[in-house]
Amino acid sequence: MKKPTVIFLSAFTSMGVLLAACSDEESTAEGDDSAEGEEETTGDGPIQVTSTTSQISDIVENVGGEHVDNTGLMGPGIDPHDYEASQGDVETLDEADVIFWNGLNLEEQMADMLEQMANDQPVYELGENVPDEDILEDEEEAGTPDPHIWFDPEIWADAAVEGVADGLAEADPENADDYRANAEAYIDELDGLQEWAQDRVEDIDEESRVLVTAHDAFQYFGDAVGMEVMGLQGISTEAEVGLSDVQDVIDEMIERDVNALFSETSVDDSAVDAVIEGAQEQGHEVENGGALYSDAMGEPDTEEGTYVGMYEANVNQIVEALE
Repeated sequence: MKKPTVIFLSAFTSMGVLLAACSDEESTAEGDDSAEGEEETTGDGPIQVTSTTSQISDIVENVGGEHVDNTGLMGPGIDPHDYEASQGDVETLDEADVIFWNGLNLEEQMADMLEQMANDQPVYELGENVPDEDILEDEEEAGTPDPHIWFDPEIWADAAVEGVADGLAEADPENADDYRANAEAYIDELDGLQEWAQDRVEDIDEESRVLVTAHDAFQYFGDAVGMEVMGLQGISTEAEVGLSDVQDVIDEMIERDVNALFSETSVDDSAVDAVIEGAQEQGHEVENGGALYSDAMGEPDTEEGTYVGMYEANVNQIVEALE
């Protein structure tokens, strides 16, 4: 409640007392209204969560359920490697009760800001939960971590799903049991997803299990399902694709008799088109096997707009193009 404002008037003492009394009553009324407003917005309502990528948002919504109100910053087709936070994003992050981000250099343009915010509010970098021995590196830049950990469902479950459950439980202990139970159910679903993906990839002839993509986002996927992976760009889409990169991929595809490569929904197709044209000039027919979901998922309210649906769509696309 606000303290009453007392007004002293040397010539009109009685009027001063009257004004002070009125001010006291008005302040009391304003204080009551403010208290009522705070109870409506900060009472038993959901906690406010902000997630950087759509893959993380999917975890928060599955684990948090009705207890959270999640805002995802990056939607379909957004490349997190070069995403820069808008002023609205900064305000959303600042107002969040909990923030989750991938880390490992994925959100390169936001990392410093998120690390600074961690000094004042709960901010969880999920990539920190991955054991060092499980983190893959950029083949061209030793020591640079590969941030695409969501493409190994087992790693994603251990590092990200468990990490989100821990963060939500810490922020909202009252509903901790629900978060743990929801996380366990979601992890069971991811276990089934990985087994299904491994079985599905076995439909491809062993010598044809070579995945060529626009950028090197699928190393974890390759390890998880048993495929060799090649990317035109490096781990970050900030890397430039040179003529030598294109020719190296063409040579490898000709030598291995690979007839399909894949574009990505969040990456420009120009390098993929260059490989197709260059291979044809050398008498090797190559087709675009379709656009895979790499750094972003599909549209909201679609199967591909969920982590499981995105993963299944990618696997089916790859198998149909290569088998």
